Amino acid sequence: MRILVTGGAGFIGSQFVRDLLDGDRPGFEDAGVTVLDKLTYAGNLANLAGYDGYRFVRGDIADPAVLAGVMPGTDVVVNFAAETHVDRSIVDSAAFVRTNVLGVQALLEAARAAGVTTFLQVSTDEVYGSIPSGSWPETDPPRPNSPYAAAKAGADLLCLAYHRTYGMDVRVTRCSNNYGPFQFPEKVIPLFVTNLIDGLPVPLYGDGLNVRDWLHVADHCRGVRLVLAKGSPGEVYNIGGGTELTNRELTGLLLDACGADWSRVRQVADRPGHDRRYSVDITKIRALGYAPEVDFADGLARTVRWYRDHRAWWEALRTAPAR
Repeated sequence: MRILVTGGAGFIGSQFVRDLLDGDRPGFEDAGVTVLDKLTYAGNLANLAGYDGYRFVRGDIADPAVLAGVMPGTDVVVNFAAETHVDRSIVDSAAFVRTNVLGVQALLEAARAAGVTTFLQVSTDEVYGSIPSGSWPETDPPRPNSPYAAAKAGADLLCLAYHRTYGMDVRVTRCSNNYGPFQFPEKVIPLFVTNLIDGLPVPLYGDGLNVRDWLHVADHCRGVRLVLAKGSPGEVYNIGGGTELTNRELTGLLLDACGADWSRVRQVADRPGHDRRYSVDITKIRALGYAPEVDFADGLARTVRWYRDHRAWWEALRTAPAR
C-alpha cells in the first residue's frame, strides 16, 4: 500500500505520519509513505526529526504539476493540508479558499486521474456552526460562520460530490479541537503555555464562555486510521475527545499547570463570528471501534511538559520569517 499524506509536516499530519512509521498499526504495517507539504509557517520538517522510511516532496496541493509527479501509484490519499487558523481567515480569506477549496479540488482530480483507491478528507467540527445544546450528528447540514469553516465546508461538499458523481471512495472526518505536542503556537493551548513559560500575558476572548470539545491528536489520528480501515465510501465520521470546557475553564487549567495566576490574563475583544459552542456526536465512529483513550488531565499535563522540554522547537517558530 502506498499512502500520500498531504500536510504531513504539520501538527496533526506529522502525528499521523509518525504513528505509521512507528509500526504496530494494524493494516498499515507495510505502507509506503509519501509526505507532501508546502512548508508554510505551520509546516515544519522538525516535526518528523528522527524518522526515516518516508519520501518527502515539497509542494502545493493546488499545483497540478506537483500532483502529477506524486499521485501516480498512490493507493490512499489522506489530506491534512489546510489553512486552519480562524483569526487569520478573518484577516485574509483568500488563502483559505485557495488551499482549502481549490487545493482539495485539485487533489481530487489528480486522485481520480491516477485511480487512487481511497481519498480521506480531514475536516473540522467548525463546519457545523454553533450548537447551544446537544451534539451534532453527521447528518446535520454545514452552517459555517467563519471564512475558515466555510472553506472547509466547501471542501467537504466537493469530496462528497466526487463520490456521488464519479463513484470515488471518498471519506470525510470532522474532528473537534486538537491539542498535543508539535502544535504551532498560534493556537490557544500552545500559545498560552509558551506565553506563561516566558512570563507573558495571555489573551482571553470576550467573556471566556465559548465551549470546545478537546481531542488529543493521538486519538484523532487513531480515529482517522479506523475510518480508513473500516469506514464506508461517501460517509462522514465525527471524531471527538469527550471533554467539553469553556475557554475560561481551560485558561484556569493552563494557569495551574504553569504555576501562574489570573493576573496574567488579559481580557480582549471577542473575535467576529465567534461560535459559542461545538459538540460532536461520535456514535457513528464508535461503531467502528473508536473511543478516546487519552485522559484529558493526563494529556494536558504531558502537553505542557512537552513545551517546557522543547523550548528550542517553539522559539525557532516565533522568530522564523513567514514562508
